[in-house]
Amino acid sequence: MGVDFSALRTLINRYCAGEENWVDSRTVYIGHKEPPPGADAFIQQRFPDNRVVSSKYTFWNFIPKNMFEQFRRVANFYFLIIFLVQLIIDTPTSPVTSGLPLFFVIIVTAIKQGYEDWLRHKADKAVNQCPVSVIQRGKKIKKESFRITVGDVVFVKEDETFACDLILLSSSRDDGTCFVTTASLDGESSHKTYYAVQDTKAFRTEEEVDSIHATIECEQPQPDLYKFVGRINIYMDNEAVARPLGSENVLLRGATLKNTEFIYAVAIYTGMETKMALNYQSKSQKRSAVEKSMNSYLVVYLCILISKALINTVLKYIWQADPNKDEPWYNERTEAQRQRHILIRAFTDFLAFMVLFNYIIPVSMYVTVEMQKFLGSYFIMWDDDMYDEELGEGAVVNTSDLNEELGQVEYVFTDKTGTLTENNMEFIECCVDGHVYVPDAICNGQVLSGAAAMDMIDTSPGPGGREREELFFRALCLCHTVQVKEEETVDGIKHGIHQGKSASFYISSSPDEVALVEGMKKLGFTYLRLKDGQMEILNREDEIERFELLEVLSFDSVRRRMSVIVRAASGDIFLFCKGADSSILPRVISGKVDEVKARVEHNAVEGLRTLCVAYRPLSPEQHQEVCRLLSGAKLALQDRDKRLSEAYELVEKDLILLGATAVEDRLQEQAADTIESLHKAGMKVWVLTGDKMETAAATCYASRLFRRNTQILELTTKRVEEQNLHDVLFDLSRTVLRHHGSMTRDNCSSLSNDCTDYGLIIDGATLSAVMRPPQEDLNSGSYKEIFLEICRNCSAVLCCRMAPLQKAQIVKMIKASKEHPITLAIGDGANDVSMILEAHVGIGIMGKEGRQAVRNSDYAIPKFKHLKKMLLVHGHYYYIRISELVQYFFYKNVCFIFPQFLYQFFCGFSQQPLYDTAYLTLYNISFTSLPILVYSLMEQHINMDILKKDPSLYKDVAKNSLLRWPTFIYWTVLGVYNAIVMFFGTYFLFDNTTFTSNGQRMTTNTQMMFGNWTFGTLVFTVLVFTVTFKLVLDTHYWTWINHFVIWGSLVFFVLFSLLWGGIIWPFLNYQRMYYVFMQMLSSGPAWLSIILLITASLLPDVVKKVIWRALWPTITERIQTKRRCLASEPSTIFMLSQTSSRISF
Repeated sequence: MGVDFSALRTLINRYCAGEENWVDSRTVYIGHKEPPPGADAFIQQRFPDNRVVSSKYTFWNFIPKNMFEQFRRVANFYFLIIFLVQLIIDTPTSPVTSGLPLFFVIIVTAIKQGYEDWLRHKADKAVNQCPVSVIQRGKKIKKESFRITVGDVVFVKEDETFACDLILLSSSRDDGTCFVTTASLDGESSHKTYYAVQDTKAFRTEEEVDSIHATIECEQPQPDLYKFVGRINIYMDNEAVARPLGSENVLLRGATLKNTEFIYAVAIYTGMETKMALNYQSKSQKRSAVEKSMNSYLVVYLCILISKALINTVLKYIWQADPNKDEPWYNERTEAQRQRHILIRAFTDFLAFMVLFNYIIPVSMYVTVEMQKFLGSYFIMWDDDMYDEELGEGAVVNTSDLNEELGQVEYVFTDKTGTLTENNMEFIECCVDGHVYVPDAICNGQVLSGAAAMDMIDTSPGPGGREREELFFRALCLCHTVQVKEEETVDGIKHGIHQGKSASFYISSSPDEVALVEGMKKLGFTYLRLKDGQMEILNREDEIERFELLEVLSFDSVRRRMSVIVRAASGDIFLFCKGADSSILPRVISGKVDEVKARVEHNAVEGLRTLCVAYRPLSPEQHQEVCRLLSGAKLALQDRDKRLSEAYELVEKDLILLGATAVEDRLQEQAADTIESLHKAGMKVWVLTGDKMETAAATCYASRLFRRNTQILELTTKRVEEQNLHDVLFDLSRTVLRHHGSMTRDNCSSLSNDCTDYGLIIDGATLSAVMRPPQEDLNSGSYKEIFLEICRNCSAVLCCRMAPLQKAQIVKMIKASKEHPITLAIGDGANDVSMILEAHVGIGIMGKEGRQAVRNSDYAIPKFKHLKKMLLVHGHYYYIRISELVQYFFYKNVCFIFPQFLYQFFCGFSQQPLYDTAYLTLYNISFTSLPILVYSLMEQHINMDILKKDPSLYKDVAKNSLLRWPTFIYWTVLGVYNAIVMFFGTYFLFDNTTFTSNGQRMTTNTQMMFGNWTFGTLVFTVLVFTVTFKLVLDTHYWTWINHFVIWGSLVFFVLFSLLWGGIIWPFLNYQRMYYVFMQMLSSGPAWLSIILLITASLLPDVVKKVIWRALWPTITERIQTKRRCLASEPSTIFMLSQTSSRISF
């Protein structure tokens, strides 16, 4: 018998998880007032406060959480185990040698991460404690932002930012509207219009607003910025009047009030439930590809270490199995040691060997890497080329852990507005019935001053042409949502546009609408204002014309057009419509379609944003029918958007074409050049924007993301409505795969411009359908893979109408694809934070849309153009440097420890160190670490100007090419070879009587002087000089710092050895190195052997490089060879410079 636990589960959800988790909607009581008797029951729901948290740690969990994250690193955990082993058992080396470097790295990293999180706490505190005006008991009081609760009525003044998500109740404007910029949310810095509830818009004082008795029923918080469903129940005389609420009534946290003196609004979502917070990703620690390679290599070397220890332990007990070779007389075991079980003794010996060979794992490498990343990050901040004079700021590094990742980027995801563009629109031209009008060039068929150098089509309008021309200009002056911002001027007189043009300016939800209205102003028709439902324009004769605004049919991304219905002074009613050519032309029944279409196509090829303009006269009966259709759709509570769309389709038909416009969206300086360079470097660039498709597509053409021959594939809501998603995806897949079956993106990009390639455009709604989890049917499961396959074969991808979280989902999808490419996201607004956090590397631009992106990014730059140098130069250098650093550290530690392994075969596996303790401790800390650190900071294998001019050089280091397994194995084999040469070379020379006696007759004293420590010191001397000269051979860029550190470290080694063995140190219990180094250097053959062994060690590497460069050179190596050739011919260079100077004159 089954038991139904649904009631119990409901109760648990309700009382433990919070009310909002178990109901589909929430009820908000405005001003926390109970509904009147007879209305719905008063159920006070629990909502979070308005506190926003972006920090990662708290005071209490910092130490355990940070330690857990740090010891997740394989290296840190390994060194901790070694340190504990050294503490527990008797080992050949001191615990300090492992513990000190480990704790240094842990403490420095903890301090760094703690400081970064403290900055986030500080920023959160500033936001949460910001004062907000709240209405209580008819009075205005100040509250800290985090104390706002759902249901509070908030008062906001112009230019203030909304502290939470609000429903607009009333505003200072008579029509109950307000204007808002949502730049920090969706990247659009233009003004948007929002509407107050009709029944409350007249309440403009604290007492009136406090008297409102109403409840709001709305959906639970969800991240979609463009969607909201709810209704307000207003109680009048105990009767409830219900009104629909949509996204046009919701003011989102982070948006700013503009061109409106004040508003009153009620809080509906607070704190981490606001749409802005729901679109934020949690900030997780990012790890670079190089760090992952380091961890892989570490595991390999750990296996080598265990193998060495195991081999030595087994061989030791095989050696001791012979009673005659149990142990030497001077190192006999105690009785207690003899009584211990053999397994315990074997395990203890195994651990002792682990500690002895532990130096093969380079703990100092992690210290050096941390220092290299930290110090190297200053080169970005000090770069004068990345300093912006206008902003007065340069590049900022928030996370130095990812420097080398800048040299591995394969996908670049960029925002559009404020990142690629300056968001400044300029009216270029308009075409009326085939006649082209350029501001300040042609007006009414007359060429004006300044037009001599312009290429224009000019045919004067014939009879009736002037009337059509003026109707077109009036249409553009009326068909928009532009508002006029008027400011007080001198003497307190308010000047309108007609009286004082400089005192007023246009604002709108769409920047190109402002450009169009300003373009009409230059052509003689000036839009003045909207006042009391009347739109006023000033014509060429300086006469004011008034039109009554009857309806606005707002723009949406599916229709791709907007319309207004106006009544002229004569009583005639017109519908003016403007929109994309693909949206307008199919609805046109008359007009010069061919001429206008030809001009539109010409402008589109030039990368200009084009719109078509049409009109339709309406009879009074037709107008009544339109009003009935629209009002019925607006009042619908269910499927409101669908019903409105159907009504618009019925109204916007039988149009008469007037003409078209062309507007230019100004790109940021060098944005197109930067994108072109990124493409040449082998990177794929995607544009992710919340903007409209037409706007974004025009920007993509202007920025050369889409080329002239790019065939655009659309995966949009409109197309999916015509066909189902399954069919559209398979059609697109067949199209791109048919063409790209034998042609990749790389070889296509290297061909001429005639090579056809594809560009994909997808919108947010369609992406949601593609990303939806698989249903029971088999087809839906493969949508994501098909979409990815289409994207891989497209030269560029544009994603428009993206919610912030969708941007992050796209980045995550590409990261998780089978190639696992390195991704970079760049943006300037809070709407870009999610994708910046999701990408491997996040870059914020110091734009006009706040500093949320900069604060949450890994790096920040003033302009998009600086991305070119950051990736192609800094990223390239960082990767080259750290790759050499990592490989070199493993190499020099193999050279260091492998002779120690070989030595155990000659000392009865007694765990006797080959080197003195001082050499063991200082090898990685002092003798060999500084040269590689300076190399990893200063190396420039190619001049930076060449890297900028030839982006294809970036491909030489792509896909972690310098840290692949073949390269790693080569360095390891080279280290083993060098170790064998050093050990056995010294061994055979040491065994030679002539060498040991210094050419004299051999005596007992001489034999004693050249003993164990002399042998180890000679090996160590060859080792230090060999690994240092190896770095000398790899260095291409020499400065005085390189010379000082490299030769200085060798001099320091010699001086230290002379002092360490030349003085009897009172604090030492033993003096085994006394006079050893000096006695060794007093032998002439010792000097000769050092030179011979260094040469023999380095020779194979030199020969290999010469052969490889001659037979299989990379692009980088060809350029290096060419530069050396030029450098060796100074006379030729001098002659060239003389010639060029003469030419310049």
